[in-house]
Amino acid sequence: MNTRNTVLGGLAAGAIVAGAAAGLGVALLGRLAFKQLQRWREDDDLLGKTVLITGGSRGLGLALAEEFARSGCKVVICARKEEELQRARQQLEDMGAEVRAIVCDLTRPGDIERMIRTAREEFGSIDVLVNNAGIISVGPLLSQTVEDFQESMNVIFWGTVHPTLAVLPEMIQRGTGRIVNITSIGGKVSLPHLLPYNCAKFAAVGFSEGLHAEVGKFGVHVLTVAPGLMRTGSHINASFKGQQKQEYGWFALAGTNPALSVSARSAARQIVSATRRRQTELIVGWQAKLLAGIHGVAPGLTTEALAMVNRLMPAANGVGEKKTGQESESVLTRSPLTALGRSAARRYNQVRVKA
Repeated sequence: MNTRNTVLGGLAAGAIVAGAAAGLGVALLGRLAFKQLQRWREDDDLLGKTVLITGGSRGLGLALAEEFARSGCKVVICARKEEELQRARQQLEDMGAEVRAIVCDLTRPGDIERMIRTAREEFGSIDVLVNNAGIISVGPLLSQTVEDFQESMNVIFWGTVHPTLAVLPEMIQRGTGRIVNITSIGGKVSLPHLLPYNCAKFAAVGFSEGLHAEVGKFGVHVLTVAPGLMRTGSHINASFKGQQKQEYGWFALAGTNPALSVSARSAARQIVSATRRRQTELIVGWQAKLLAGIHGVAPGLTTEALAMVNRLMPAANGVGEKKTGQESESVLTRSPLTALGRSAARRYNQVRVKA
């Protein structure tokens, strides 16, 4: 009887301890959730925030600058070309944006430090950093060189790392900040004839996801954006190697087809909304979501399917020179099939519009 009472007493005590521990755990989780909700309520409005966008003079960067401005943000844009920057600045000011345009070569750390310093002097702390700058080198592997890979890494990967490390100490000190890294579906699924671009984007995805895991405890949130094809007009300024006209042909048709691509405005809206909601990842476009989903489940299958697609693409034609899309035009790329792409190129400062 005494043994039975002892066992029952032990079970009761254990139940009490377990219940108390569970209650304490729930209370702690509730407190943490309350603090997080309180932080979101205090900081979910972008009104008055300062947003720095690299590669903000054209394409998606310019579309993002417009969308952040519509949310009441002060905008800093940077790019390498002064004339292009000033056109973008004027376009943003015409819509009422408070904007600062700074010439900066992201492959030069000194330029980045100067840009950050100038932005702080103008607008104070940088609340949101959008790492958007990039280049696209299109062509078969046998037409690419080591320099093509290095250039992509310098602009896409290091052009993400250096600005991030420049703004991070201040964000950590303040206990708040947002970093938005524009990567690509090419950073999740390696697509043929885009190998230097894919490699740099894969590196950027790895950096972005690891960064999120490490800096969240300091109050800094990181969003990794992986867009699919977008109608930004970027095909005009992309670089092409191998059989340039053929390479530009498939790239321009795919990137301007509304069945395969999303508009720059739509992409920008989704990205700004995800920034406001503090999402961790955003894949833009149902096509990109489908491809990433299939690749996640069956990577071997997608790799083999892409190998079959590659057999239908233009063959290598020696290393040769690199030409822009504008230098690789053909009857096909000037046809109505790419009309939406040409319209986007004019709208988002990819080409200078004659007065």
